Amino acid sequence: MKRLSSIMSLLVIEMFVFGCSQRMSSQSEAGWVTLLDGSNPKTLDNWTRIGDANWRAEDGAIVADKKTGKANGFLMTKNSYSDFQVRIEFWVSHDANSGIYMRCSDLNKVTDTTCYEANIFDERKDPKYGTGAIVHISPISPMPKAGGKWNLYEITVKGDRMTVVLNGAKTADARDGKFKSGPLGLQYAAGVVKFRKVQIKPL
Repeated sequence: MKRLSSIMSLLVIEMFVFGCSQRMSSQSEAGWVTLLDGSNPKTLDNWTRIGDANWRAEDGAIVADKKTGKANGFLMTKNSYSDFQVRIEFWVSHDANSGIYMRCSDLNKVTDTTCYEANIFDERKDPKYGTGAIVHISPISPMPKAGGKWNLYEITVKGDRMTVVLNGAKTADARDGKFKSGPLGLQYAAGVVKFRKVQIKPL
């Protein structure tokens, strides 16, 4: 009887600890919205396609590896965002050209001069604004490489300040007040580009 009582006590404690850990986990995720999930192709419905990239669901990711014309391809959110945090899991080939576009001001002309761009471009001729940089705003040296592996971008945009963290290391911290609000975009320009998950938390 004492042994049974001890076992029951242990089970109660384990259930209590598990319940607490579950609540802490859900609380830590409070406010985050999943915009793209490669294991659920229906999340592509959250995005507007612009340009000629062949975006598709494949092996648990949203993938592009070709464009049918000269125009770069984009997945643009249907909602606009001003202040936010975003977490993006991505994989690119070494020759890929991609980027995360933020506060885009003109969907008829999505470029690094009408949006802020956290770049993903290991082989950029001028590495000053390659992977990890905010193009035209915050240069980087030395430039980290993202090709051939899964990476995590954690980007915070609040007011006129933007910070970019790649795989746990801060790569950009800059201020610029040109663009106030706009959609978020995922770019395809060259190589192989995969996005496994995109989550956003409005601030």
